[in-house]
Amino acid sequence: MKSKILSLLVLSGMILSAHAQKIYATRTGQVFFNASGGMEKIAAVNNQVESKMLDKTGQIVFSLLVKGFHFDNQLMEDHFNENYMESSKYPKAEFKGYLKNLNAIDISKDGRYNIQVSGQMMIHGVTQKLESEGILIVANGKIEIKGSFKINIKDFGINGLYIGDKIAKTATVDLDCKYE
Repeated sequence: MKSKILSLLVLSGMILSAHAQKIYATRTGQVFFNASGGMEKIAAVNNQVESKMLDKTGQIVFSLLVKGFHFDNQLMEDHFNENYMESSKYPKAEFKGYLKNLNAIDISKDGRYNIQVSGQMMIHGVTQKLESEGILIVANGKIEIKGSFKINIKDFGINGLYIGDKIAKTATVDLDCKYE
């Protein structure tokens, strides 16, 4: 009787592991933000981006703390957090979506794969649909995702006091995540 129960447990474990997904994750991804207008350079980097990707479904999530963005100019960083992003009120930005062309990617083989991502981006408490393209790189079993997209600042309810000519109406966001 004990051997039958043990056999069932082993078989159940084998079936579950065959359907298990591998989760790729990082807490050290980078997001570069650039909203430079005609008058000033307005650019920052956040090196604490969390991301997870499921290999079987292509589900992908990116999350960051807004206060994690660092500017060359401390005053600009303070204005970004207090006047524009209101990071005490809206501390996180997130993207939740899927790799649309998962069938064109072979994570078991080294290579560069063009990817298409579709999902929902939440910034400043506002959620908008986002579709973008990028590159998934597989090298020695490690995965890296790089991408670039533009967002319309006002679409996310970001107004601030001095938007005018100092800040561009659209911001460029570059992403680089190396997964474990």
